[in-house]
Amino acid sequence: MQYGLGVVIGKFYPPHRGHKLLIDTATARSEQTVVIACAKPTDTIPGELRGKWLEELHPAARIMVIDDRYDENDSRVWAENTIRWLGRAPDVVFSSEDYGDRYAELMGAKHVAVDKARQSVPISGTAVRNDPYANWDFIEPPVRGWFAKRVCVLGAESTGTTTLARTLADQLLPQRVEEYGREYSEVKLAKNDFDWRTEEFNATAEIQSQRE
Repeated sequence: MQYGLGVVIGKFYPPHRGHKLLIDTATARSEQTVVIACAKPTDTIPGELRGKWLEELHPAARIMVIDDRYDENDSRVWAENTIRWLGRAPDVVFSSEDYGDRYAELMGAKHVAVDKARQSVPISGTAVRNDPYANWDFIEPPVRGWFAKRVCVLGAESTGTTTLARTLADQLLPQRVEEYGREYSEVKLAKNDFDWRTEEFNATAEIQSQRE
């Protein structure tokens, strides 16, 4: 570890592989890393959800989601707020943006620029939002569910839902998730087991979600 308290600040709108490189660099070089996610009420992806994604992706870092109501070009305001949020000035700022130098300087911190030219990971949050499918490989796995278009076919047994789902998938969609409940019920019926317990429904739902 080269530094004590490191900070990474940004919108993470949404988290992508470039952000992963940035935060991984911070956690590898700092004893403690705080990631500050800035969220506006008008954002199409809620800040709370972005914070949860970051927690899943970076369990070694402390994630803070703040209400972004400040001028993005006022580095002094951001520096003062950061010190207030953290309870002290950080030792180092990790960023990939031009504001990093001034922002860190105002807090008396060192600035470490990470892939500022976007050569290692050529992606941005704007690019992902504009065309998530063209940039799919740059989107972190927990985030992909937000952008994935889904069609759910629901109906009683023997009403053609499986046939309809397979036909839709063959003609329109790249992937189909089979119904685990059907498979499980067929196994039970083959054993002449007609009693269903609550835990079986819970397990079926969990496995279906994992498949999706």
